[in-house]
Amino acid sequence: MRVKMTDNRICKLLGIKYPIMQGAMAWVADAALASAVSNGGGLGIIAGGAMPRDLLEKEILKAKELTDKPFGLNIMLMSPTASDALDLAAQHKVPVVTTGAGVPGKVLERLKPLGTVVIPVVASVTQARRVEKQGADAVVAEGMEAGGHVGELTTMAIVPQVVSALSIPVIAAGGIADGRGIAAAFALGAEGVQLGTRFICCAECAVHANFKQAVLDARDRGTVVTGRSTGHPVRCLRNKLTAEFEKIEAAGASPEEIEELGVGKLRDGVIGGDMDWGSLMAGQSSAMVNDIRPARLLIEDLFKEAGEISGKLGALL
Repeated sequence: MRVKMTDNRICKLLGIKYPIMQGAMAWVADAALASAVSNGGGLGIIAGGAMPRDLLEKEILKAKELTDKPFGLNIMLMSPTASDALDLAAQHKVPVVTTGAGVPGKVLERLKPLGTVVIPVVASVTQARRVEKQGADAVVAEGMEAGGHVGELTTMAIVPQVVSALSIPVIAAGGIADGRGIAAAFALGAEGVQLGTRFICCAECAVHANFKQAVLDARDRGTVVTGRSTGHPVRCLRNKLTAEFEKIEAAGASPEEIEELGVGKLRDGVIGGDMDWGSLMAGQSSAMVNDIRPARLLIEDLFKEAGEISGKLGALL
């Protein structure tokens, strides 16, 4: 799939070679990974998460040293450090900001006048329409196949509905890990894709080797969604921690008790390598990840495969 900037609204909007964004995964998406993806022709994104202001600023400055290409910052709006992330995005003129888990009105009001491209992640048509009216430049329509915090609709269902409802470009996310998924996303009307889980197994990704291996070893039913009763469901690789989440949730634990069980567990898994009691946020596409490659080569291979798939479709239809 040969994509020219002049032919694709996402490439033009973001100033990138390939219409692909790397998902913002807390404790995974740092400056090293983001810059590698950007240098490879996509858009790398630093995950703000709940990162303290001083550490996040260091990551932004590091990304500027490692790449002269556009990169992004994700602001998790429900995070207690969201206001700090917003301040830093404005102060350092981060080219692109994505948002999640909240209403992005303040982000749009603050950053749009500065020329920042703002792209909210949405899980429904209603959300998508709202952020378009607020001034979003594009949206990421994410299906429940994705890792981490998820909605209720599948990628196959949400993407075409959001495409039909909006005039701004739509980026598909959730369950995409190879060229087949990219070709399918474009067939649904998306003009770009966002991949998270696939980039965990990227040479420049600094997560613990145990976590990478867990993704490589995952099978088709290797993930589970927990925390639905809290209103903040999360998809992770199955382990002892997810089994405990399921147990206490079935027993009627309060949202506070359920949330408390997960405190600190994401870092324990991703950075500490605890595969039993760490939180291993990853999507259903884990089962399709079977090697570790540099970001540049991965992106090139993804779009080469997507092109080959697209070329074959004409003979099948």
